[in-house]
Amino acid sequence: EAQNTAALLTTFNEVDMSALMAARKQYVDQFEKKHGVRLGFMSFFVKACVQALREFPAVNAEIEGDEIVFKNYFNIGCAVSTPTGLVVPVIRDADQLSFAGIEKTISDLGKRARDGKLGIDELQGGSFSITNGGVFGSLMSTPIINPPQSAILGMHKIQERPMAINGQVVIRPMMYIALTYDHRIVDGREAVSFLVRVKECIEDPQRLLFEM
Repeated sequence: EAQNTAALLTTFNEVDMSALMAARKQYVDQFEKKHGVRLGFMSFFVKACVQALREFPAVNAEIEGDEIVFKNYFNIGCAVSTPTGLVVPVIRDADQLSFAGIEKTISDLGKRARDGKLGIDELQGGSFSITNGGVFGSLMSTPIINPPQSAILGMHKIQERPMAINGQVVIRPMMYIALTYDHRIVDGREAVSFLVRVKECIEDPQRLLFEM
């Protein structure tokens, strides 16, 4: 349906994961001890996307008939691989959840998805989706939107690469990120700006604490 009805385009960027990996390493043991769940990267990307969706609401919209419906909620679908294929359970009201709340929800939805115990209602009502091909080693991809949503973020493998920083070549853990979007709703400026905002939030995680 997405291929046949939407005007799909994909824009790319790359993220230096150094700051996020350092923050996670510093607090991962304390986080798990306190909250009973591991601190992963997905909660940061969910928070970053919510921040960017607030700034660029068209990315969180959908077409309904002849109208564009803008949503004032943030139900983030997170793609999960199961023995029978890919499913996208939804983290409802992700903007109201803490990092621990997001990680617990992802862990619960992922486990029940693999066990085939998700309800249909848990796969519906998403306003934006995230998929992580990096867990399988994908370096770059063009994810496809989950109709009727207008965009999806693709995360990929973290790969050490030589980067030019202030005129010096340094090795940094880099991740390519991709945003596939429906050009009927989202224009190129909004899509590129959205991805840049996600990049900024991940490269400087303190932005997420202050909602900057």
